[in-house]
Amino acid sequence: MKLYTRTGDDGTTGLFGGGRVGKDHPRIEAYGTVDELNACIGVVVSACRASDPYERRLIEIFAQIQSRLFDIGADLATPEGSKNEAKIVRIDEPYVSESESWIDEIDAKNAPIRTFVMPGGTELAARLHVARTVCRRAERCMIHLSHGEPVSSGAITWINRLSDLLFAMARQANQVAGIADVPWVPAEKRT
Repeated sequence: MKLYTRTGDDGTTGLFGGGRVGKDHPRIEAYGTVDELNACIGVVVSACRASDPYERRLIEIFAQIQSRLFDIGADLATPEGSKNEAKIVRIDEPYVSESESWIDEIDAKNAPIRTFVMPGGTELAARLHVARTVCRRAERCMIHLSHGEPVSSGAITWINRLSDLLFAMARQANQVAGIADVPWVPAEKRT
């Protein structure tokens, strides 16, 4: 089977549940951004060293997260009530609870946050911050889609938690490397 099908040459793409929509449809934008997020997480994982206990734990967590992101992509590619709906996993409360337990685990080692934190620090933290911003965009795309079509509320909640987890991971990556948070200083206080 060839990789190319030529069916999308007219600017449309097929949904898993049947039917075709424009490649600029909010549904495609949503699952395309989730796919981009998954690729960003692949870039994060490529910076993790299995020899480091903290980074090894990130690798373990990200193996689960990347699978969930594929589930969300399939969810978004399969409108509710479509013929292939039974073949996909819809993200629900147990997955949200799992992500909250990861946040609690990682963030428990961080100092209490008192201000906005500048993204950056170590290379790993910077990669995590980039993934966090793409995660927030994926969330916005999913919410935009939800204004016109049903979107799993569990998937939206899970994506929201993921951005929090990525933030906690970035702060922890810097702390493990001995790099302190760089606080945001409002313009009026920089004089």
